[in-house]
Amino acid sequence: MSKSKFEIKGKDLIGGTSPGGDQSRRAGPMGAGMKKKIKVLIVDDSAVARQTLAEILSADPEIEVIGTAADPFIAVKRMEKEAPDVLTLDVEMPRMDGITFLQKIMSQHPMPVVICSSLTEKNSETAMKAIENGAVEVMWKPRLGTRRFFEESRIHLIDVVKAASVAKLRGRNGKDVYKPDPKLTADAVLSKPEKFSMVTTTEQIVVVGASTGGTEALRVLIEALPADCPGLAIVQHMPEHFTAAFARRLDGLCAMEVKEAEDGDPVLRGRALIAPGNRHMLIKRSGARYYVEIRDGPLVCRHRPSVDVLFRSAARYAGGNAVGVIMTGMGDDGARGLLEMKEAGASTIAQDEESSVVFGMPKEAIRLGAADIVLPLRSIAKNLLDARHS
Repeated sequence: MSKSKFEIKGKDLIGGTSPGGDQSRRAGPMGAGMKKKIKVLIVDDSAVARQTLAEILSADPEIEVIGTAADPFIAVKRMEKEAPDVLTLDVEMPRMDGITFLQKIMSQHPMPVVICSSLTEKNSETAMKAIENGAVEVMWKPRLGTRRFFEESRIHLIDVVKAASVAKLRGRNGKDVYKPDPKLTADAVLSKPEKFSMVTTTEQIVVVGASTGGTEALRVLIEALPADCPGLAIVQHMPEHFTAAFARRLDGLCAMEVKEAEDGDPVLRGRALIAPGNRHMLIKRSGARYYVEIRDGPLVCRHRPSVDVLFRSAARYAGGNAVGVIMTGMGDDGARGLLEMKEAGASTIAQDEESSVVFGMPKEAIRLGAADIVLPLRSIAKNLLDARHS
């Protein structure tokens, strides 16, 4: 089969549903409150990777691995028999690379795709290209190493697949059942003070948290901000090394300077700092100036970096000088932190459901009463500088 004639056939390839996956998982013939399992197809030329990913995902009771494939051609044959809800896809494969396959999927039969690759830092621009071409998320394959890191990779992988299964699209054996580590709060990194400082200065900062769908949402937000905008500190759930490439991409598109944060970087007007993958980022204050601290620590809300950690630090050290923005993403990371910011006098904004790829994090923040205002994505920048706590 030649590449030029490559076609994903089958009118029911994505289950006859609109882009975004099989909505019947929320309710259907299984009865109210019961969910169908998320069907996952793994595409990777490495047999070890296919086996490892299948073992990790199959251990979760909400996920069913319906098959694996060594390359896109084998994947298409498997997909014609049964449509997956989520596809995990490697990039470097024989016969057809993952980016080309992604482009064909999104043009012929759109479905949630998670790029799961061992790309190195020098190749991480490819990961950005994957996101631009419609991938819901990009993450590392599980690494060899300590058991702790392996378990943390499991947690992230499972969460990413579940988030992908409900995302809106653009254009081991039975005894060894996986149980995730306890879900930690921001207390694991930074204790909550009895009372937040309400002192204000002339400097204002903006802290932003996002996850699934956030790479594109952040582009839209920062592109719309002027060069003299108050400094931004951003946590986007993203793998190690990829954040540097993401920052470079945004820096080339936006009026503001965008860079991957380094320990001690000042938060300056006209600059956006993105937390490095696999490290927490905190706001600190020295006199009237703000800077970031980059530190290690446990997963918080199953993430590192964690939005809750960033937001709590902003509540503690910036108080009413800060504006908090919580955007598209699965789960609840950042919701409690945004509430703490509001209680400390900060202005708070949540992205609305219609413009969110996954309305998880903003929804939880709204439920807690943490958001002063709920806005569509393209209105956040316009309202950001005028945000005031009533």
